[in-house]
Amino acid sequence: MIFSEVYGSYFNAAAKILERAVDGQLTESDIVRIVNDSAFGESVLSLPSKIKGTEWGLVTADLKTPLKHKPYKPLTLLEKRWLKTLTSDPKFKLFGVEVKGLDDVEPLYDRGSFVYFDRYCDGDPYESEDYIKNFRVVLEALRNGKKLRIEFFGHKGRKHNKVVSPLRLEYSPQDDKFRLLTVSSGRSWIINMARVQICSVMDESADTNELPLRNTAEVILELKDERNALERAMLHFSYLEKKTEPLDNGRYKVTLRYDRDDETELLIRIIAFGPMVKVLQPESFVRLVKERLTMQKMLNF
Repeated sequence: MIFSEVYGSYFNAAAKILERAVDGQLTESDIVRIVNDSAFGESVLSLPSKIKGTEWGLVTADLKTPLKHKPYKPLTLLEKRWLKTLTSDPKFKLFGVEVKGLDDVEPLYDRGSFVYFDRYCDGDPYESEDYIKNFRVVLEALRNGKKLRIEFFGHKGRKHNKVVSPLRLEYSPQDDKFRLLTVSSGRSWIINMARVQICSVMDESADTNELPLRNTAEVILELKDERNALERAMLHFSYLEKKTEPLDNGRYKVTLRYDRDDETELLIRIIAFGPMVKVLQPESFVRLVKERLTMQKMLNF
């Protein structure tokens, strides 16, 4: 996989050790610390002895190195093309990250290579200058723990102007939208980023000590692990608090805790598993599944 071997944990750990050695500052404790911080736990049993051994010839017994320069990690063409593909995604611009040296590189895939299904077509306007500006202001507030003064439209079209403490940004692959979770005066506000008109970072620190209780619920599923259904379910519902219990004959009981504001999206995700998943409880969610399937059946005729 890209960035796995050349830029893997072992390479990075060895590179950091050699950087210290080139500077003439390497100690035994440095080696152990770097390996513990940059590689896997068991690496401390093998990597230090290998890097100081005669086989590699990188570090001598007195912790010196024959290298004249610090390790340089060039990107392969494949890695550059993969990065160019990532930077071609309009959402990439939201985070204000500059990637240089890819001007003459062809992307590994173009946007037309990807076909999305079970996704709404009215995603956020990621290429809008106003949207990008507001998104970066929100990121600044989140990173610095500051309050936001924000003007936005609610889902009923009402305009709001509030001072809020931002909690986190969430992205919905189903809706292709970002939303901002905030708290203000003890009440939670979920703000769709596309509805934000203007926002600014305040000097006052965000107040996240007393978070309001979110309106959550549970749904219990019976999952049949065929066609890799269990692994797919763990991936699809990775953002949720969950409990998975084995039953018999390759069946599992899966309990998901979700925010009621996300109920429609969760419903669509569950139905997408078809006969591999059966909703057991609550009865209200079972009714939602039946209503959704009945509606889809009517639309197909």
